[in-house]
Amino acid sequence: MNIVVLCGGLSMERDVSITGGTLIAQALRECGHNVVLIDSFFGYMEPYDSPSDVFTREQKIETVLVGEKEPDLEAVKRSRIQEGNSILGSNVLEICAAADITFFALHGEEGENGKLQATFDVHGIKYTGSGYLGSALAMNKSLTKELLARAGILTPAGITVYPGQAPYGDVGFPCVVKPCSGGSSVGTSIVSSRSEYDAALDLAFKYERAVIVEQYIKGRELTVAVIDGEALPVIEIIPKEGFYDYKNKYQAGLTTELCPAPISEEMTARIKRLSVKVSDVLMIDAYSRVDFLLDDKGDLYCLEANTLPGMTPTSLVPQMARCSGISYGELCEKLIEVSLKKYE
Repeated sequence: MNIVVLCGGLSMERDVSITGGTLIAQALRECGHNVVLIDSFFGYMEPYDSPSDVFTREQKIETVLVGEKEPDLEAVKRSRIQEGNSILGSNVLEICAAADITFFALHGEEGENGKLQATFDVHGIKYTGSGYLGSALAMNKSLTKELLARAGILTPAGITVYPGQAPYGDVGFPCVVKPCSGGSSVGTSIVSSRSEYDAALDLAFKYERAVIVEQYIKGRELTVAVIDGEALPVIEIIPKEGFYDYKNKYQAGLTTELCPAPISEEMTARIKRLSVKVSDVLMIDAYSRVDFLLDDKGDLYCLEANTLPGMTPTSLVPQMARCSGISYGELCEKLIEVSLKKYE
């Protein structure tokens, strides 16, 4: 197959996307596919006669690791030659249209909020992952919480706060403050006092105008991927310090991941069933990763669903696949296979 791996972009998870994208491109090449890796924001700048030519060109792909801090997006913007406010760089749509499928290795609002998916749908371009509606619903944590509650799925109580407002509602302390449509825990804080709360709001508003304030649930952090309606093994996430923030997610050795999670067979089956239900409620196609908290009473809270889960060396879905005997390359091909079902 001729495949574009689209990564980078212009979200706070840009570096995560590039790291995952390089690994995906390398793996798909090893599986025998013709692959071109493109940064969606910078585009493809080398001249060509036909867009199909790029798939047979030699392109050096080097693995890049995620840094401890999120990228400076203003510096990224300044470094682009192409003028204008488009989030898509030169020739992206034309080359993706010439591919058999585009593998979305993008993360964050610009890659997962449904806008890019809708754009590709309009142009008749095939891509991996969920369609525009499921992407939009899952990316907006406020909508996610409302839909889960209506479906009878337990989720932490919370409110949505906008600039100029600072209500506590019935959330109380401790609570979690986070951007409504962010990812990788960027801009997220766990707070226990009014002064911490005000500082957390200031931080979250740097990333987005809508902020979620929800009750803090002390419990075990569990997550499971759903691929084509089937759940993979459950993972338990145990940061060595603090909570599962950006640094702990992507710096090797800072978090312990146990797969399969040391929980009962009954709880494992319950989480798997619930993860499939969450994906259905949010209208997510192809694949996702659903995050939970299990408290000491045995109550299971759904936090959110990720429509384009990470594919870095420390990411969770590749670990679940490996636990099931599926290699990284086989996982990449499987995600393409299940995504193509949208077009049958």
